[in-house]
Amino acid sequence: QVKLVESGGGSVQIGGSLKLSCAATGVRFSDYCGGWFRQAPGKAREDVATLHTTAGPFYRQSVKGRFTVSRDSAGNTLHLQMNSLKLEDSGVYYCAAVRCGRDFESGYWGQGTQVTVSS
Repeated sequence: QVKLVESGGGSVQIGGSLKLSCAATGVRFSDYCGGWFRQAPGKAREDVATLHTTAGPFYRQSVKGRFTVSRDSAGNTLHLQMNSLKLEDSGVYYCAAVRCGRDFESGYWGQGTQVTVSS
């Protein structure tokens, strides 16, 4: 059975940092493409960063240079290091895993972790 569990969310001031982690059971991020997505209140869910098994990471433009997606050597955990956080980074962050080449919507998803950035 596949399970993804996010952790590391919380409240932080503008300019602060947080590191999110996504612990996977039943899949490994060395075999599956992993991604971080977020949803702010009243807005659609959007991709933040994705990591292919054999290619480089993808970041949405607004987080480039501030966020870093990575996986541990065993492929069991996907991380998202978030620096220089902005108000607009607030939202529920979700982790997902999918067979590379397929849409993330068809993959496995975690329950999400809340990130709140305040002034």
